[in-house]
Amino acid sequence: MFESEADQFQSAGIQVGADQSEVEERLLSTALSAFGVSRRNNALNMARLYAVLHCFENEVRALIRETLEEKERTDWVDKLPNKIKIFAESRQKTAVDDSWLEGEKSDILGFVDFGNLAAIISENWKHFEAVIPSQHWLKQRMDELEKVRHFIAHNRVLLPSEYQRVYMYVADWNAAVGL
Repeated sequence: MFESEADQFQSAGIQVGADQSEVEERLLSTALSAFGVSRRNNALNMARLYAVLHCFENEVRALIRETLEEKERTDWVDKLPNKIKIFAESRQKTAVDDSWLEGEKSDILGFVDFGNLAAIISENWKHFEAVIPSQHWLKQRMDELEKVRHFIAHNRVLLPSEYQRVYMYVADWNAAVGL
């Protein structure tokens, strides 16, 4: 009962309990303290980009899921391009059967490569054309963001000028889809 009421207070912006942000900052500071200032700063900048891309990628997945569920009902998974669907199902099966990692495993879209998300939208264009400006616009932005995603996923550092491009593309997407 307390947790339920505490959530209501926290949703209203009222702090309940200890401030976890200070604890988290201390833990991060301790974990990074062995590394040089330049490496730490690069890591923190790239972590912000990762957070933006994480949110973006999962919003794209949610848009696909929600749109196809609404338009195709329970058959929406059948509207995925066959090659993409087979690959994702294979990955999903491996995650369920062989993985010791815990986490979400029931959502088929979670096993679709980032680069294939645009293909799913294009394949089902009639359901997305009212929201996304054009297939060319979609492909251009998703291709660019996929390149950035690979840089981040492989722990390479982007130049600060590239950060703005990422923020701009994500802001363009958010404006187009109404976020």
